[in-house]
Amino acid sequence: MVESASTFDKLPSVQALRAHFQAVTSKAHLRDLLADEARNSQLRVALANEQAGEKTDAIFDFTHAKIDAEGFKKLLKVAEDANLFAKIDSMFKGEKLNNTEKRSVLHVALRMREGESLIVPDSDEGDAVKNVHAVLHRIQEFSQKIRTGEARGYSGKELRNTLIIGIGGSYLGPEFVFEALRTDEAARKGAEGRKLKFLANVDPIDFTRAIEGLDIEETLVVINSKTFTTAETMLNARTVRQFIIDHYSQKYPEEQDKQKFVEAHMCAVSTNLPETKKFGVKDERVFGFWDWVGGRYSVCSAVGVLPLSLHYGFENVKHFLEGAKSIDEHFRTTRDPSKNLPILLGLIGFYNSYICGHDSRAILPYCQALLKFPAHIQQLDMESNGKGVTRTGERFEAGVQAGPIIFGEPGTNGQHSFYQLMHQGRPIPAEFIGFTKSQTPTLLPGEPVTSHDELMSNFFAQPDALALGKTLDQLQKEGVPPPLLEHKRFLGDRPSVSLLFMGALDAYKCGQLLAMYEHRVAVEGFLYGINSFDQWGVELGKVLAKDVRNVFQAKQSKVSSDDIAKQTSEKFNPPTNFLLTQYLQNN
Repeated sequence: MVESASTFDKLPSVQALRAHFQAVTSKAHLRDLLADEARNSQLRVALANEQAGEKTDAIFDFTHAKIDAEGFKKLLKVAEDANLFAKIDSMFKGEKLNNTEKRSVLHVALRMREGESLIVPDSDEGDAVKNVHAVLHRIQEFSQKIRTGEARGYSGKELRNTLIIGIGGSYLGPEFVFEALRTDEAARKGAEGRKLKFLANVDPIDFTRAIEGLDIEETLVVINSKTFTTAETMLNARTVRQFIIDHYSQKYPEEQDKQKFVEAHMCAVSTNLPETKKFGVKDERVFGFWDWVGGRYSVCSAVGVLPLSLHYGFENVKHFLEGAKSIDEHFRTTRDPSKNLPILLGLIGFYNSYICGHDSRAILPYCQALLKFPAHIQQLDMESNGKGVTRTGERFEAGVQAGPIIFGEPGTNGQHSFYQLMHQGRPIPAEFIGFTKSQTPTLLPGEPVTSHDELMSNFFAQPDALALGKTLDQLQKEGVPPPLLEHKRFLGDRPSVSLLFMGALDAYKCGQLLAMYEHRVAVEGFLYGINSFDQWGVELGKVLAKDVRNVFQAKQSKVSSDDIAKQTSEKFNPPTNFLLTQYLQNN
């Protein structure tokens, strides 16, 4: 791994770019920048599909970013000085980019084709790609047995339902892909007669809702936990296990071996075979992955592939992996950063956050099937790049921050929610994602345009509205009364980018979109010089929660109120102690 000689903000190219922005670009309005077609022509790139004879898969347009032609040249120089391609090569070679945990970062190996090879350095695992495909073959065989009814539940019913138990990346990634493909024609056919539901939150309400409408005798449970120790996931798994046992114990009171109920209805994605066996999952129903797969990058592992194959069929999931693979290859082999789409996404993200000073980013898919995409990217990006130190442990200076706040909703829903703030409140860089066709095209008799065209008219209008705004002169010509002029004035000059895919969202494009954003996160991390692949920030709360849990356990064990009060006063600060006491008294 190529380390930076200093923190990113000390690089001469970064300082030159920032000086140019402050002296020149910040004083230009996007109305003027968009009028420069020579500049515009440099700020869009087509993603070609080599398998389809160079047919365009997607177009990335960043003409609505607040950057001029000279600034773009300087931004490309930042990529060069940050040794981006050396770092990308390091990732694909399996070098230990996650230096704090001494792990490789190889989610790209999950998408490599059978026959390719990648030997993980300093590891006795052997060929990563060979190991990946061994698991994929097992998933294909197992999912086929479930889907054809060859393998059934304890009572002999077909297992038509899948319940995923996981949290974080073990839940958000699979849920995003599940929703994305629900109305895709091929995937919908694959899922006919089947249900897929999720259980993530340890709140018992989530359990109640997850099992609502499910016949447990027709349900296969997938427990996603690498270590099989994640507190929330394992409590939910024990809750579902008990539910299964209670159900069958009433129906088959003569059965003495309750383990058979569990074995017929549970499988797992984990690396901890002793714990899965102890829990009641048979070894042949445990599907592994490796420590070089981070949770938020795990949807292409058995974490996502197993439940999605059970629901949609393995072939549909295979197309999803192929789409991701196409972007992996584009990212790795396109050595001109001005033509490399994930690099450009990362560069513009870095530019908006550090150079322009915006602390937020809105992900706005104009496709209802992507309703869970912003939530997945929120975790992917904020857990990866929400860091305050470099890879070598050097803390950023005051005022320097990595990682924007990520949020979003599908269009046009968001337009009737938070767009007001985006247009007339604080500037928030927006990322618009659209498709030239709908998964479910609809044209009502008498309507002038299709529903998809109505949707996409907003996709094209909103970036212009944010960028151009509306001037006082325009309002006065429209006859707006003077008291309303400022209320109806739009300053504009608000940046955005647009990503337009050719055709409708399908499994292949879903994989492409995922890989674009995964690599974009890595690029921004490389630019900031941080480790995007650990997440120590999620640990502290878990540790403190154990102290609180011990108090609850003491109450359940009938420890005296005085002893509990003493324990809480010693362990917790006064405000927390006060609230905790109120909870205990009213629980």
